Amino acid sequence: MILFSRLKSLLRRAFRGLRIWRAVLTLLFFLWWDARAFSYPGGLTQERREARQQGRARWLTQELLRLGSAFIKLGQLLSARPDVLPAGWVTELAALQDRVPSFSFDRAQSVLEEELGARCAEIIDLDEQPIAAASLAQVHRASLRSGRQVVLKIQRPGLESLFRLDLEVMQQVAAVLQRHPKWGRGRDWVAIAQECRRVLLRELDFRLEAQHAARFRQQFLDDPNIRVPGVVWELSTRRVLCLDYLPGIKINDRQALLDAGIDPSKVAEIGSASYLQQLVRYGFFHADPHPGNLAVAADGALIYYDFGMMGQLSERLRRRLGGMVRAAAARDAASLVDEMQAAGVIATGVDVGPVRRLVRLMLKEALTPPFSSSVIQKLSGDLYELVYGQPFRLPVELIFVMRALSTFEGVGKSLDPGFSLVAIAKPYLLPLMTSSGSGSNDLLNEFGRQVGAISSRAVGLPRRLDESLERLEQGDLQLQIRMGESDRQFRRMVTAQNSIGQSVLLGGLAVAAALMGASSRPLWALLPLGAALPVGMGWLKLQVKLRRDGRIETLSGSEPSS
Repeated sequence: MILFSRLKSLLRRAFRGLRIWRAVLTLLFFLWWDARAFSYPGGLTQERREARQQGRARWLTQELLRLGSAFIKLGQLLSARPDVLPAGWVTELAALQDRVPSFSFDRAQSVLEEELGARCAEIIDLDEQPIAAASLAQVHRASLRSGRQVVLKIQRPGLESLFRLDLEVMQQVAAVLQRHPKWGRGRDWVAIAQECRRVLLRELDFRLEAQHAARFRQQFLDDPNIRVPGVVWELSTRRVLCLDYLPGIKINDRQALLDAGIDPSKVAEIGSASYLQQLVRYGFFHADPHPGNLAVAADGALIYYDFGMMGQLSERLRRRLGGMVRAAAARDAASLVDEMQAAGVIATGVDVGPVRRLVRLMLKEALTPPFSSSVIQKLSGDLYELVYGQPFRLPVELIFVMRALSTFEGVGKSLDPGFSLVAIAKPYLLPLMTSSGSGSNDLLNEFGRQVGAISSRAVGLPRRLDESLERLEQGDLQLQIRMGESDRQFRRMVTAQNSIGQSVLLGGLAVAAALMGASSRPLWALLPLGAALPVGMGWLKLQVKLRRDGRIETLSGSEPSS
């Protein structure tokens, strides 16, 4: 019996691994195929590429849903990595909602009994039908003997063992990708897989979510416009979370809000203001604020649900955000790029010319009235296009911040056509104009710091000049001139010339093969065809390089010349 059980377990693991690897290999084939110009009937155009990418992104989303809980969460994590996946894929995965069938009420009761033991006697009137079901758990409404109305979030039975199996296969996939000479270049797939493993296993522990909910509720205890359910600690364990039941109207149900006498524009303002407050004042924010996790109480207060995904801005990043806001307000693209590098948003040692041009263009579009109603969404798309395939990176926290702001932007626009997130953000961003919100004193400190930096450089200038002259006399000093954009355009021109040359060579070889094929010795046609194979591969690589080098040029090509 034990041997049969082990054999069954091994077969299950093997079939599960094969199922995952089939999905991975299919995805890799799609990525390879879509990068080939000849795979587009009628020729490669930007519209055809975008249409195909949208279809691939939908396929990936459905495949992750079919693979189950761990991969649904993996898709949500990958949606915060625009440096790994194209922008269209990131946008599609960001909308991934894990709505899956519920499990039986008997199994839910079994989990409660295993986790709570005798404390189950405190629960009465447990509804058999769940009010929500997701990949990790489902939620049932209940009453306690004290009369307190609660909801119980119950984890799916056997979920942890399935998670660990899937995460083990993910590690194997990451190791294979890392060893590939092309796919592993510039990306640490093993580190990404390890980070996903850490995050996903933490999310299985509902005690952490209880701590998140309690901390988040503490932030808004004195705000009558925000409601956060309280935690029932004595009925919360690793696999069960008990919270107060707070009913409400879904935030995107405009008609229901109007019927209840609630002003939708006021709701949009409360939601956006609360999120800006999370970022500026606390640095601890709800990282998954989609409409399913937001509701409106009968008195118009905003209710937050689901605290499994929370974000936290480090003190260092929050200080840098202040510098970013100051630079953005002054429309100083160079200073903003410097702050982004200091915060780790842009990798050091790279050519920031394209980034600076794009940032200048974005600042002009975002900060020029009248403000667009979807300015955050547009900025997010521009940044996603910038970082994919480039040596830039965006901290995961900033991705979640921009995504949440985009969510509130979209919800606000649906509730109030005149909604403007920029207008609401102004009073919350003003404190960031100084590092501690102390007004003129902080500006004087900043001025003194800059004067001190200039003085230090001035004092060291004679010594540096003397060292440079000494190196020049010894012949050790080399002068390197970078022409910036001219240098980049020159490289692209050389690549294009090589592409044209290889195209001509391919044409000549094709003509030669055709002539030999029509001669008395048609087998000789194999010689030019064999020679055309490496030439064709080289030509395809040049096409990929041309498209990659032109990505940032396309993004910032509409910038007016000054």
